[in-house]
Amino acid sequence: MIPRLENAAARRLFLHRHGLGASPSGPGRGADLLGLIEALGFVQVDSVSTVERAHHMILHSRRTRYRPAHLRPLLERDRRLFEHWTHDAAVIPTAFLGHWQHKFARDRAFIERRWKSWRREGYQARFRPVLDHIARHGPCRSDTFAEPEGKTGEGWWDWHPSKTALEFLWRSGRLAVTRREGFRKVYDLAERVLPPPRPVPSEAETVDWACAAALDRLGFATSGELAAFWDLATPAEAKAWVADALAQGRVDPLDVIGADGRPRRAVAWPGTPAGAAALPPAPGVLRILSPFDPALRDRARAERLWGFRYRIEIFVPAERRSYGYYVFPLLDGEHLVGRLDMTADRAADTLAVTALWPERGVRWGAGRQARLDAALARTARLAGVSRIAFADGWLRA
Repeated sequence: MIPRLENAAARRLFLHRHGLGASPSGPGRGADLLGLIEALGFVQVDSVSTVERAHHMILHSRRTRYRPAHLRPLLERDRRLFEHWTHDAAVIPTAFLGHWQHKFARDRAFIERRWKSWRREGYQARFRPVLDHIARHGPCRSDTFAEPEGKTGEGWWDWHPSKTALEFLWRSGRLAVTRREGFRKVYDLAERVLPPPRPVPSEAETVDWACAAALDRLGFATSGELAAFWDLATPAEAKAWVADALAQGRVDPLDVIGADGRPRRAVAWPGTPAGAAALPPAPGVLRILSPFDPALRDRARAERLWGFRYRIEIFVPAERRSYGYYVFPLLDGEHLVGRLDMTADRAADTLAVTALWPERGVRWGAGRQARLDAALARTARLAGVSRIAFADGWLRA
C-alpha cells in the first residue's frame, strides 16, 4: 500500500524545507546567512524593486534582521556565493560550483541554438575582443562597449552584440559576475573570481547530486519537479534517477494529498510521513513573501498544496477582482491568507499600502491585523522608510 501524506502534514513539511517553518530569527549575516542559502539551495535574483529586490525579500522573510548589505561580503569578498543560472538568475553557494561545470557546457550548447533566432547577429565575433579587453583592462560592464557600437536599442532585451557576448561567456563559464553596480553586472574572467572546482564530478555524479539535493529541499517531488529545481538534470535524467532510486529502495512512492483532497504521486526519502508528523507547527508569524519566493516558484504546486492560485497578474471577472502586476503573498503561520499591493516611496519615506485581498474564507480580524502591522513595520525597515500609509479602502472584500 502506498503511504499517504495528508495535506496539513505536506504543507508543514514543505514550509520547513523552505525555511518558513521556524521562527525568522538569527543574525541574517555571515555564516548564518550562508547556511540559510545553502539550505534553500539558491536564491533567485530579480531586478523588480517595488519594495526591495526579490532576493532581499526572500532572505528577509526567513531572517528579519537581514539587510541587503549583508549579502555582498559573501558574494564579492569571501566568494562563498557565486551568481549564475538555475531556472533563472540566482545566487548559489560556491560549494556547489563543481556541478555547474556541466551546466556551463549544456547552457553553451542550448543558447547557441536558441540565440540564432533570438539575438542580433554578430555577437560571436565579439567573444575574443571582449575577453581580450577584460584580460587587459579588468572587470567591465556591458555599457563599456555600448557607445562604440552605436547602440540605441529597442527595449530591455534588444542587446548590443558585446552585451550578448558577455552574457554568453558568463552563461558558458568563461566569465563570472564579480560584483554588481546598482543592478548592473560587472564581469571578469572566471579564473579571477571563482576558485577552481576540485574535483569536477562526472555528469552521472552531478545528476545524482542534483536529484538527491532537490529532494532534500522539497521533501517530496515528482521527477519533473526534481529536474526543474536546479535545472541541472534533464527531465529524462530525473525520470531515470527516480526509477533507479525506487528500484534500489533509496526512495519510497508517496501519495501527497492536495488542498482539494486528491492524491498526487511523488517520491520521498524513507520515513518521510513519520518525520513530517513529528515537525512542530510553524510559528504564528505573518510573513510578506516575494512573488519569486522559492516556496511559490512552482505556481501549480502552490495551488495544489494550498488552493492558492497565484500569478503575478490575474483578473478574476466573476469575483470582480483585479490584482496588480506585483502583489505580495501573505503567509500567516502555515496558511496563505491573502495578497498585498504595496510600494516603497523612498522620496516620501513611506511604505504605501494600496490594497489587500484576503483569500476566500479568511476572516481579517484584529489579531491578524496586528500581525500584518508587525510585518509591515519589519518590511519598512528593510526598505529603509519610516512611515506606513494605508490608502482609502485598502482592505478589499
